[in-house]
Amino acid sequence: MKELAGRLAALDPDAGAAVQVIAYFDRLVESRAGLEALVRGAAVLAGCPTRLVDEERRVGLRVEPDGRRADVPGAPDPGWLSAPLVPGGPPALWLERVAAEPSVVDAVVLERAAAAVRAVLDRTRGRAPATRYDDPALVETVLDADAAEQIRLHAARRLGLDTADPAARARVVAPADGPPRIVPVPGDVEPSAGRMGVGPAVPVPELPRSWAAARTALRFTSAREPGQRVVWAEELGGVALLAELVGPDAEPPADVRAVEAAAADAPWMLRTLQAVASTASLRAAAAEVNVHHSTLQDRLTHAEHLLGWPVRTPQGRFRLQLALTLRQLAETSS
Repeated sequence: MKELAGRLAALDPDAGAAVQVIAYFDRLVESRAGLEALVRGAAVLAGCPTRLVDEERRVGLRVEPDGRRADVPGAPDPGWLSAPLVPGGPPALWLERVAAEPSVVDAVVLERAAAAVRAVLDRTRGRAPATRYDDPALVETVLDADAAEQIRLHAARRLGLDTADPAARARVVAPADGPPRIVPVPGDVEPSAGRMGVGPAVPVPELPRSWAAARTALRFTSAREPGQRVVWAEELGGVALLAELVGPDAEPPADVRAVEAAAADAPWMLRTLQAVASTASLRAAAAEVNVHHSTLQDRLTHAEHLLGWPVRTPQGRFRLQLALTLRQLAETSS
């Protein structure tokens, strides 16, 4: 390798230096060097401070180019040269140098050091999830109400969740298509292309409860218009109890059958009834379906004839809301 590096250096100094970098890190890997030795090697070879930041496995260290470890607070500068530990992952190894393009030596240092660091972390701390909080096997364990709490907390720590702080909270999102997601609080529930139920914020040991509530909330969502595509369990309140009454083999109540029959009578019927049930006034309902107030009144007269009860009284409106909710639950009971 030394002879090859010498020949390459005579032809291309950068190529010779790159070969020497590769050989250097190969020797560190063979000797099973630790993380600090690898980061120190990168700092010395690159001639600038180098830091490792792996949030998933809570690893952070920084080494000066003279080989001294000198950790400092603060996040890395996005403008520094960097490399991920896994393809497509976030930057984790940083050379504290701003450059439009890395030199050949810098690129090789980053690539070889990152590969060596990844091997050490996989060997000593287990493989990190591809995306934080989203490792399917670990998420399944955390949400398993039948698993021992100690096992669930161990999986939660592997996911990067805070299990030491009793005040830490997280919630579960149940998409109609796809695996469940755990979202720390505070944190944004990213919108989904499809339907999803959102569970309440709970302590990490109680995430199975949030998962159950998220699945219930999902049943109140609708894939077709009109209807909600995202439902938060915390906003359902006592209405969530209705989900227990409607099973896959339950006979639809008479009011639900009446709504189905009315919906089949006119293309505007279901959207109009939904607007009446979900808005604060008839004028608001008319605006929702983009018709004149008098047109809405005519539609409701026809709807009431088909349904068999008034929908413009408080009691009738509540009955309509209940029938529409039970109809939605019947659609998602299987």
